[in-house]
Amino acid sequence: MLTSLAPQVATPIFAFAMVYAGLMDLTTMRIRNGLCLGLLAAYAALAPFASLTVEEVAWSAALAGGLLVASFVMFAFGWMGGGDGKLLAVTALWLGVDQAPTFLVYIGLFGGALTLAILQLRLVGLPAFLGNRPWIARLQSDKSGVPYGVAITLAALIVFPQTRWFAL
Repeated sequence: MLTSLAPQVATPIFAFAMVYAGLMDLTTMRIRNGLCLGLLAAYAALAPFASLTVEEVAWSAALAGGLLVASFVMFAFGWMGGGDGKLLAVTALWLGVDQAPTFLVYIGLFGGALTLAILQLRLVGLPAFLGNRPWIARLQSDKSGVPYGVAITLAALIVFPQTRWFAL
């Protein structure tokens, strides 16, 4: 019984957390640690009931750990935000090793498109009535980065239906 409920509980938790993370990153350029820890706790609580094997969970955890280390290196070089790295790692944990390549390709595609759109926004500018919004002004600033949490969110929401969570 619990096995059949796991995906029904996991899906709205995962979807809500991802949409929230993407919107927060877009509007504030921050992804809260509590959100990433909440996703980690939800995974830990639900994975035993989702027919995931110990081996699948272990490989997913190893992947997440590797991505966390790689993203912290990118953070140290100023190439990525710390919140983006934590979100990337915990999302990969949820999606699993088998979906990681697809997930990373989608992040690259969405991240590239988002970067080009923001660069275009910075070149062209916006009408005055939109420019007075603090979050839009932040996106227009050359001193601001790219909210990669948006790309991570879009990629995750596209890939999640192909995961073992839906195969149950």
